[in-house]
Amino acid sequence: MADEPLVLGIETSCDETGVGIVRGTTLLADAVASSVDEHARFGGVVPEVASRAHLEAMVPTIQRALKDAGVSARDLDGIAVTAGPGLAGALLVGVSAAKAYAYALGKPLYGVNHLASHICVDQLEHGALPEPTMALLVSGGHSSLLLSTDITADVRPMGATIDDAAGEAFDKIARVLDLGFPGGPVIDRYAREGDPEAIAFPRGLTGPRDAAYDFSFSGLKTSVARWIEARRAAGEDVPVRDVAASFQEAVADVLTRKAVRACKDEGVDHLMIGGGVAANSRLRALARERCEAAGIRLRVPRPKLCTDNGAMVAALGAEMVARGRAASDWDLSADSSLPVTDPHVPGRTHAGAHSHSHDHVHEVSKENLYS
Repeated sequence: MADEPLVLGIETSCDETGVGIVRGTTLLADAVASSVDEHARFGGVVPEVASRAHLEAMVPTIQRALKDAGVSARDLDGIAVTAGPGLAGALLVGVSAAKAYAYALGKPLYGVNHLASHICVDQLEHGALPEPTMALLVSGGHSSLLLSTDITADVRPMGATIDDAAGEAFDKIARVLDLGFPGGPVIDRYAREGDPEAIAFPRGLTGPRDAAYDFSFSGLKTSVARWIEARRAAGEDVPVRDVAASFQEAVADVLTRKAVRACKDEGVDHLMIGGGVAANSRLRALARERCEAAGIRLRVPRPKLCTDNGAMVAALGAEMVARGRAASDWDLSADSSLPVTDPHVPGRTHAGAHSHSHDHVHEVSKENLYS
């Protein structure tokens, strides 16, 4: 175990300042500072507020993670950071912090992909990822089906949302129902006491001529909002629990149906589900039911690892180190639209390299500057 890479990961793509430390595939620390309460009064994430919150939380959260892990910063084998996709300003805070620590410590820097990290985090829960693995990632910003044959180098998009992501739809419906922000947890809670068959809400992009693996939740969101508005206009009570359950069922139905179909079509017998919406109880239950019926092994991390966190970034960083992937150059920058086909951002002078050499670090930092 001592020979496995010890990596610190920094995640700041949205409103969570996450710092994780892993040794190989073993999680040692997962520290998170959330600014969700600061965004609640706006009904959604405000980029400037998120960026400032990251600035304030970064150093204390890193110190807490190191203490929780019982390791010194000098012991690290690398620093990994989310380079994209995400909110540009928020990403820049994390990338700048990672550069500072890597420079001061004389350690290699790895800019990694947020979506690939969501897949890799499952290694901390269930061991090494099978190759290939089909991944369904569902969050406030993304709803994607991805096929990975090598999480550090080969992630292929199968399908994605063409409008609202699943998590975004949850937030918007919660707002219409006056349930507050964020919408995912509260809708899940209300739905448990409702009837999922009470209202027949539409299933987007499920027709025979529709894209097999793409998602659309804008029409569903509009349908639910109009249904609620019609009840209110008629002076009738809105059955909040039934609406929540029926809406949630429509989302879970489409997500799991398409994911299982992709597995069958590609001959893949493993499905991994990640992202914040993967914490939804109905999505997890329906996925388990349909995967068992199709002979597909389902892998879903525990809820805390599904939401944005530094552990997932550290997990992918450790895999980069273990497989000898090229480290990033010091001119690494945030890329708010970094494609998932780029699991990490290698340095230009190291592109294509597959060795454990990180000479670029020592060309800049000849000694340990960290104290």
